[in-house]
Amino acid sequence: GCVQEVMGAHINDATIRLLNRRGVDVVIPKGQGCCGALTYHMGERRQSLPLMARNIQVWHDEIEHRALDAIVLNTSGCATVVKEYGHIFRNDPVLAPKAAAVVERVRDVTEIVDEIGLGPTVEVPALRVAYHDACSLQHGQQIRQPPRSLLTQAGFRILEVPEGHICCGSAGTYNLLRPRLANGLQQRKVANIKRVEPQVVAAGNIGCIEQIARVVDVPVVHTAELLDWATGGPRPAGIDAALPSPPPEGQRSA
Repeated sequence: GCVQEVMGAHINDATIRLLNRRGVDVVIPKGQGCCGALTYHMGERRQSLPLMARNIQVWHDEIEHRALDAIVLNTSGCATVVKEYGHIFRNDPVLAPKAAAVVERVRDVTEIVDEIGLGPTVEVPALRVAYHDACSLQHGQQIRQPPRSLLTQAGFRILEVPEGHICCGSAGTYNLLRPRLANGLQQRKVANIKRVEPQVVAAGNIGCIEQIARVVDVPVVHTAELLDWATGGPRPAGIDAALPSPPPEGQRSA
């Protein structure tokens, strides 16, 4: 995702480590670019369609030359639109079959890890993790259980956020173009998160992560970061505040 490359490149690093650890050969195709999601959501078809067409061609070339098993995305706002490429280009005689081949292979990172298995884990603190369902993940892609299942397997305690079906207010560009509406949704979401008293918030979309992180007092991280940590990767940045404090020096446990 374009925004994630700037605001959360560490999420991409965690995703690659997580997949590599499970024996997945990760290819980053040259020439791929913006998926067109933001401009498509705004109705700017003249801007979005050429971006989509370029990615279809680039990814299809990779499918033909490298026999790709999957196209993995870790930004659910992007993946929701990429999974629509087949529909969007259904009437294009050249791109329709290529778009269909692309869509057939598109997976959210939690989908693919759930399919191949999380694998061996290391011991991590059993933190109370409030899992936030990004609208683009739970509604757009109908993916709800894999993130929860994987985080539980990793050793975390999952907390269900009340009114989890309601948007956090990020909504692509709504937090920029409709700030009053977005801020109201943000405050509602944060109030519900605080009700379950988490130590960490996890989500699968950079827009949600940034929207929630601005107004909560616990770390907000990508699901892939926690899974990477639990399978041998580094501790996510900012997570130290959520860890239990060690006992004072010289004090023993009963």
